[in-house]
Amino acid sequence: MTFHAATATAAGGYAVTRKIPIPGQGSFDYLTVDGGARRLYVSHGTQVEVLDIDSLSVVGSIPKTPGVQGIAIAPEFGRGFVSNGQASTVTIFDLKTLQSIASVPTGSKPDAIIYDPDTSRVFAFNGDGKSVTAIDAATEKVVATVDLGGGPEFAAADGKGSVYNNLEDESQVLKINSRDLKVEQRWPSAPCASPSSMAMDRANRRLFVGCRSKIMAVLDADAGKVITTLPIGDHVDATAYDAETRLIFNSNGEGTISVIQRDSA
Repeated sequence: MTFHAATATAAGGYAVTRKIPIPGQGSFDYLTVDGGARRLYVSHGTQVEVLDIDSLSVVGSIPKTPGVQGIAIAPEFGRGFVSNGQASTVTIFDLKTLQSIASVPTGSKPDAIIYDPDTSRVFAFNGDGKSVTAIDAATEKVVATVDLGGGPEFAAADGKGSVYNNLEDESQVLKINSRDLKVEQRWPSAPCASPSSMAMDRANRRLFVGCRSKIMAVLDADAGKVITTLPIGDHVDATAYDAETRLIFNSNGEGTISVIQRDSA
């Protein structure tokens, strides 16, 4: 299997510049970048592959993470967190040594996982459990598991006490109080159906929600209103926002990436 690296061309487009071989078997899911440590974490079946961003070489792995879905990084605690979909656990590992430290239980089949710096909590969203498990990054203990009333997909934290999440089966976007661990708002994502991916422009308070109905919806993060929608490829699974270039990237299961320029809020 290979991992693809792409860069912008002089014409403003993108092209594949290198293919990085990844040994072993198993499917891939989410990627997580640790910009400070210059590392890229790649979910790969039953383990996490760790790459050096500058050399684009594999520098290590985190084994025994069955059905790994995503990786969250808490740099101030020197800890990383892996959601294990098959085991219904989160593996906690040391960012320097990549050694596993502990395993904590979650709801059924955790998928997306993010770190909220405002509360120093990790949020693992349990797809089959229709819940979210909050873990204290400092103590490495579960704080609570909260029912969400639907199947969660990806999420984003605003760093100010709110975590947002898609309910794919309900076509809703949730606003969760990350301090009190309560669902504060439920917003319909229509005309976006089956919302799967999410990224956030924190400065302008905008959510970018990728939907399996082949559109990306832009939501006001405070009012929950859908501001506009734009066409993207089929079967989107991840969305990322680059604040420096103001570009939004949607990775699509059909084998394409839809890139959208943000001109204004």
